[in-house]
Amino acid sequence: MTDRWTGDDSWRQGRGARNPPDVGGGGRSNNRGRGPGQGPEPPQTEYGTRSPQPPQGRGAGSRQASFNRGGAPGSPASGGRGGEQAWRSPGGPSIGSPHGGGGGGGGGGGGGRRQPMSPTSPSTESSRNPGGNRHIDPPPRNELIFAEYTPANIDPRLSDTTQDALVDSFQSLKLSTTFPHRPGWGTAGEPCRYRVNHFPVTFPGTQLFEYRIKIDPRPTITRIRKRVFAILETSPEFVPFKDHIVHDNASRLIASRRLPIPDGGISIIVRHYDEDEAGPTVRSTTHTLTITYITQLDTDSLNSYLAGEPSFRNFDPTPVISALNIILSSHPSKTGILVGRNRFFFPDPSASFRLTCGLEALKGYTSSVRPTFRQMMVNVNICTTAFYKAGNLAESMIEFLDGGGGRLNGFVTGLRVDTLHLGHRNKKTIKRVGELSARQQKFICEEYGNADISVEQYFLRKYEIELRYGAELPVVDVGSNKDKPIWLPAEVCRIIPYQPFRGKIPDRATTEMISYACHYPAYNASKIVDQGLRHLGLQTAKPLEEFGITVGSEMTVVQGRVLPPPQIAYGRGIARIDDKASWNLREVMFIEPKPVRNWMVLCFMDGGTRDFVAPHDPNLVNTLNELTRVCNRSGMSVLMDPFVATVKLPPKDPRDPTRKESIKTIRNKYLGFLSRPNGPKKPDFILILLSNGDKNLFDGVKSLFDLHLDVHTICVHTTKIRRERGQLQFVANIAMKINMKLGGVNHTVDADSLQWLTEEPTMMIGSDVTHPTPESLKGTPSIAAVVGSIDAKFAHYPASMRLQESRKEMITDLAEMMIERLEDYKAKTRRLPKRIIFFRDGVSEGQYKTVVQDELPKIQQACVRMTPGGTYRPKITLVIAGKRHHTRFYPVDGPPNGCDRHGNPRPGTVVDRGVTAIYDHDFYLQAHGGLQGTTRPTHYYVVHDDNHFTADTLQRLINCTSYMFGRATRAVSVVPPAYYADLACDRGRCYIHDLLFASENGTGAAFETEEQVMMEARRLWGDGVGPTVRKNMFYL
Repeated sequence: MTDRWTGDDSWRQGRGARNPPDVGGGGRSNNRGRGPGQGPEPPQTEYGTRSPQPPQGRGAGSRQASFNRGGAPGSPASGGRGGEQAWRSPGGPSIGSPHGGGGGGGGGGGGGRRQPMSPTSPSTESSRNPGGNRHIDPPPRNELIFAEYTPANIDPRLSDTTQDALVDSFQSLKLSTTFPHRPGWGTAGEPCRYRVNHFPVTFPGTQLFEYRIKIDPRPTITRIRKRVFAILETSPEFVPFKDHIVHDNASRLIASRRLPIPDGGISIIVRHYDEDEAGPTVRSTTHTLTITYITQLDTDSLNSYLAGEPSFRNFDPTPVISALNIILSSHPSKTGILVGRNRFFFPDPSASFRLTCGLEALKGYTSSVRPTFRQMMVNVNICTTAFYKAGNLAESMIEFLDGGGGRLNGFVTGLRVDTLHLGHRNKKTIKRVGELSARQQKFICEEYGNADISVEQYFLRKYEIELRYGAELPVVDVGSNKDKPIWLPAEVCRIIPYQPFRGKIPDRATTEMISYACHYPAYNASKIVDQGLRHLGLQTAKPLEEFGITVGSEMTVVQGRVLPPPQIAYGRGIARIDDKASWNLREVMFIEPKPVRNWMVLCFMDGGTRDFVAPHDPNLVNTLNELTRVCNRSGMSVLMDPFVATVKLPPKDPRDPTRKESIKTIRNKYLGFLSRPNGPKKPDFILILLSNGDKNLFDGVKSLFDLHLDVHTICVHTTKIRRERGQLQFVANIAMKINMKLGGVNHTVDADSLQWLTEEPTMMIGSDVTHPTPESLKGTPSIAAVVGSIDAKFAHYPASMRLQESRKEMITDLAEMMIERLEDYKAKTRRLPKRIIFFRDGVSEGQYKTVVQDELPKIQQACVRMTPGGTYRPKITLVIAGKRHHTRFYPVDGPPNGCDRHGNPRPGTVVDRGVTAIYDHDFYLQAHGGLQGTTRPTHYYVVHDDNHFTADTLQRLINCTSYMFGRATRAVSVVPPAYYADLACDRGRCYIHDLLFASENGTGAAFETEEQVMMEARRLWGDGVGPTVRKNMFYL
């Protein structure tokens, strides 16, 4: 799992967790937890706002319900269950009718494109914008460029002809290699200079000796293991060479000289005690640490590798780079708080940001050593994450619930606290949250004659403590044995400061987090240089001096290029691309608009203050009229009125946190509509107007209609679609989604930009895997998705999806999924592609070789199986599309030629020199325009290439296709096949919602083994997406 927040507009957290709200700041869920999402930026439409997104968030609700019965937060919906009203115009004025008659039975309205008609009464809605995107004004001109008046000379190693000679030397390379070598440097585009958050690392004459440390017994908790190493450093056997070594607090030790250790190693015994304790006691655990010599690391070969010498093409620099990372992280690991593998946070109460849910946000820095041509670099970036706020546990629990948090178990389990009732510090770890309050929870007390006494009574009698929240909050268990719990009231516990929060951040706090993390480039760059280097000890730390390592104080400067955008092609009209790589839909028509014939509108009544109350609601009629007008203007002929119904949902019930009763009501009402004698036919799609952002309901709706009822759905928030301000752009987004889900094509790019793709039959494919989060049941499967183009316009990408082993990154059933994609392509085009470009999303750099060794053979195997004689062998290019990196580019020159109005690189920026691989074919490309914050480019890495791409051809192809994302009128940050695969994975998460969010919702208690969890996942998944829905891009 990667950084939760990175302080820029590409906030994707790793990919398992859900992405944070689409406001553009912060740091894939994939777990990638796809959390905070890396993911691609939100699409925008003709007037510049983002398309409807799956609802996020939960309302605050009853504390008692939340802890006592696992309830979903949120005030109860008004009204009873089962109510609904339905309407299809019988002949009077109708939605989309050009005249008074012509509805359901009479004459007049059939045939051509319908035109919207005014509703029976004018809209009474105000123009207030109660939510919307956080707006950040551009920085002042004098704060736009970082170090604007400091000379910015291109790194000398990049300004001569040695790089060209390097690439020339690759042409005669005879050694077998894992990845294709760099074919050349890109030359297309307008030159532009950038500072990069990479700092030069020099280590002349440095000797590195590696040792292994074995701990017996080995602590499973990182905090305890780190403390054992701290005690080790004070032991008499260790002190003599303490200044010459660094370690990773786990198993590796790096020394600057050969240590006087015998061949069999030495053993040192330490006794564990906490840092605030005077020393070990008779109950302290004893650990034996055995140190043995492994090898001297080869820094000479590393230098030859950095120089690009052909004979060192297959040299593995990983051991030396890992050792350098240990050296550079030695100082901050002692002075700061390590979160994950390389994120360091430094306590500063004045710099923390309080969130509304018992948490606080802190800024920190990442550090990672990277090899580049003729220079080792350290990549330093700013990051942000959430920590528990120190203080009384009860107050934090109340804040968490009031701030929209879910179940308390996910909030406090694993949290370390001090108890306050004994008169001295007593550290404990919370194992779980009880189901009863201190007033309700009883136990047999031997101290008081085996009396059956409540926790509240015991604390009043024993400690004379009258509990404030005895009836309101649950007790917590701090015992080491589940069968013998030690129940404590939350209010006698104090949270130990600076503990990172690893659960799901409530949506309200997510928005606050993004606001805190989101800053423009010059601000982030100045923090990195002025504070980051100092906090990380990269200028003055003693370990660097001992190892003879120095780190430069200025960012390296490289030259990139700005590629020109393609021309956007519509069926009619011309789209003009602006400097943010976006355009509008004014006076254009979709290139392949589909008619709208049979559709349905369902308005959920779920306790929202702005719910539509009836099918004839004037505001609803007005909204649907506007949607009809936009569809018609875009070329889609709305030929029929929709069937419109309101469905009142059962009130929220803490005993039904995943809204099963509501989903049952929706199913019954929908099937009831279809079964009426004169009722509607099965619709081509349903427009669902959601009352609120209840994620449980949204996921349940998608699961119901995708898997079981086989109908396309488009879900929007009633509050958003009712806004007068911005309604046109919101409705335009809906129209684009409708056309894509009906099989239409909204736009493409000019033929010249697609030349390579159309010279021969070519298929573009994207794949991704999303993983369960810490809140998921153990054994919850990962979800893999593969999407593939099926048309000559590269607009449609149907998906194949599978469940697979929990947290496995490589795709298990890739061969079968590839066969499905190839069969769809063949069914559509009546031939197989001669060329395949496969974009793999979501893998880390350490997994690139595994992709080639594991997934590439499965792709090739699928191709062989497509023909009887196994003769089908298309040319395959496999490219990793990486967003989980920390490289950022800061333009040297101001607008309009150097940067955009926020100080970010211009759309189309590509960098393939100075901070890229030495031998391999890779580059950074930022195709999109930043919405706010600091933009993050995508790192494209070619790991297999039968098509022998030149640098310019591949860079231009990816840049141009980034303008072809189907539901947006702007370039997106990652090539569309990879983006689509990411969206398909997110949709798959809806289908196993009960398992992924078991901790939050209190579901899954019936499953005792991982095998049972997998069986439940397969039951929920069923036969997968329905046969009608899966034909098109249902996941949009």
